[in-house]
Amino acid sequence: MNNPNHVQLAFADLHTHTQASDGMNTPAENVRLAAEAGLGALAITDHDTIAGVAEALAAAEQHGIMVVPGVEISTMEDGKDIHILGYYFDITDTMLLQRLEGLRRIRDERNEMILSKLRELGLQITMDDVFAQLGRELLPDESIGRPHMADTLVAKGYVSDMNEAFDKYLAQGAAAYVSPPRITPMEATEWILEAGGVPVMAHPGLYGDDDLVARIFDKSRLAGIEVYHSDHTPDDEQRYLKLAEQRSLIVTGGSDYHGERQGKVFHGPLGGRKVPITVVQQLRDAASK
Repeated sequence: MNNPNHVQLAFADLHTHTQASDGMNTPAENVRLAAEAGLGALAITDHDTIAGVAEALAAAEQHGIMVVPGVEISTMEDGKDIHILGYYFDITDTMLLQRLEGLRRIRDERNEMILSKLRELGLQITMDDVFAQLGRELLPDESIGRPHMADTLVAKGYVSDMNEAFDKYLAQGAAAYVSPPRITPMEATEWILEAGGVPVMAHPGLYGDDDLVARIFDKSRLAGIEVYHSDHTPDDEQRYLKLAEQRSLIVTGGSDYHGERQGKVFHGPLGGRKVPITVVQQLRDAASK
């Protein structure tokens, strides 16, 4: 009872990334940080891969916290990137694993297209440069993302930091942004459901279009919405809490932690956004239906 983190153990961060996609830390390091922050549970939600889940589950036993298997699937609707989180699916589901592999191939194609546009703009950067900056070999089912390219742009002196890299070149609508055809949020939702999991819309406040958010919920079987996120304002939270209440959705939240780059944490510190650990049970119950 004298544990200063006792109260924290009742909370979960349900959105974090690792080296399996575009995070800076190993899955085990994320679990260690969650334990040090006094969290009771942590989700590993890498982009289009579950390559980090097994290591995190093993580390969870060592650190005495719960790891929620997850993924963040890249989709597109009405020309906007929309991300769908999946929780508690069967991590051995062959069909889902094959589908995620296909998405990673699309991600690889997109990366080459972005690098080509950067070179057209006079920024001499290749995939070899990105790998050199990464400083390690990619493991099976890991992938390169835009933050890796941002790191390389900083290292080459083309921009001062990651924010400038995204604002000028890599964010949606920026000079080198490219988005090849992707699956829809509705398709990603069905993939997760077919694998026995629970689909949740990630960070709706980042899309800047609540009408689009509502239409996606109208057309899909999404079970939850990420109300609490490092980039959401209090107004965002209130709007999405209301939406969740109207549609009987599970209310989730997380930091979207990617680790530290150039001295800055992207999007927010692990545990900086969290939800009651009872939400984890809600997700488990929904997955078992």
